Amino acid sequence: MPPVKPMLAKSVKKIPPGMQYEAKWDGFRAIVHRDGDEVVIGSRTGKPLTRYFPEVVDAVRENLPERCVVDGEIVVAYDGRLDFDRLSERIHPAASRVRLLAERTPAALIAFDLLALGDDSLLDTPQADRRTVLEAALAGASAPVHLAPSTTDPARAREWFEQYEGAGLDGVVAKPLDAPYRPDVRAMYKIKHERTADCVVAGYRFHKSGPVVGSLLLGLYDDSGALQHVGVCAAFPMKRRAELVAELEPLLIDADDHPWRAWAEAEAHAGARLPGAPSRWSGKKDMSWVPLRPERVCEVAYDHMEGDRFRHTAQWRRWRPDRTPDSCTYAQLEEVVRYDLAQVLAGGG
Repeated sequence: MPPVKPMLAKSVKKIPPGMQYEAKWDGFRAIVHRDGDEVVIGSRTGKPLTRYFPEVVDAVRENLPERCVVDGEIVVAYDGRLDFDRLSERIHPAASRVRLLAERTPAALIAFDLLALGDDSLLDTPQADRRTVLEAALAGASAPVHLAPSTTDPARAREWFEQYEGAGLDGVVAKPLDAPYRPDVRAMYKIKHERTADCVVAGYRFHKSGPVVGSLLLGLYDDSGALQHVGVCAAFPMKRRAELVAELEPLLIDADDHPWRAWAEAEAHAGARLPGAPSRWSGKKDMSWVPLRPERVCEVAYDHMEGDRFRHTAQWRRWRPDRTPDSCTYAQLEEVVRYDLAQVLAGGG
């Protein structure tokens, strides 16, 4: 019975041998319960996603077994690749808006594990056997329900790791073949891309614990010479957070003199990447920030881009005193070769 929390993955640097391999989808993790016409879609935290994806609910009724619990990912595709921004728009309080977006940017369900079928729980069933049952259960499924491609060939997994990023996927997941399903436990392995970029440090936010740095705000210059907000880097030790406040104090600047001085105006966010944008994800969270003269450059590690910004929080590497801010442009970023998402989905049968 819902809620059930999904099995999680720990990060590793290399693809481990002797496992089942799948692409790592960039969407909303979803545990889907179906009992006849009753469908509940639970999120990674256990909160329901059902109301936001009425088209997925309909597809579950048409394509999944009468009584089952499926682990998968809800994704939105646009122009042949996954689009997390359009997926995020689906989390909206207005039912009318949800219905409109369900028609304009319909979501799909990528199924990659089976937790229960009929009266039988499969939590203690080994991964390889669960995959066999899942393939049989979804043999007649059609879009927008897809069976996630899977392989036990490490060479094939490496090909997926290199190619599938061009379709908006996030890396590769490795699952031990004899492992049971362990909710809320990091019992799988994820291998994600990592690249580095030199970014301008243009401000910071305070940490929730007090007047120490919580995250640095990062910028890159676009072709027009405008400094665009591309994300944040965080995860500093607490001692280092306090040191950064003093270290960055000489760079403090009046907000009116900052390139992002318009961040507080809602209309300013329509045509530019600025920090502090109002968001349904942030709710009442304080998104204010401390502006700095954009003079210092740091190197950060990131996995991939979502449009013109880092998809996830970047990881601090080092200061780059040898780099000038104006040299920190989008041109330094690696351009991933495009790959058709339809070819990825076709690999699942």
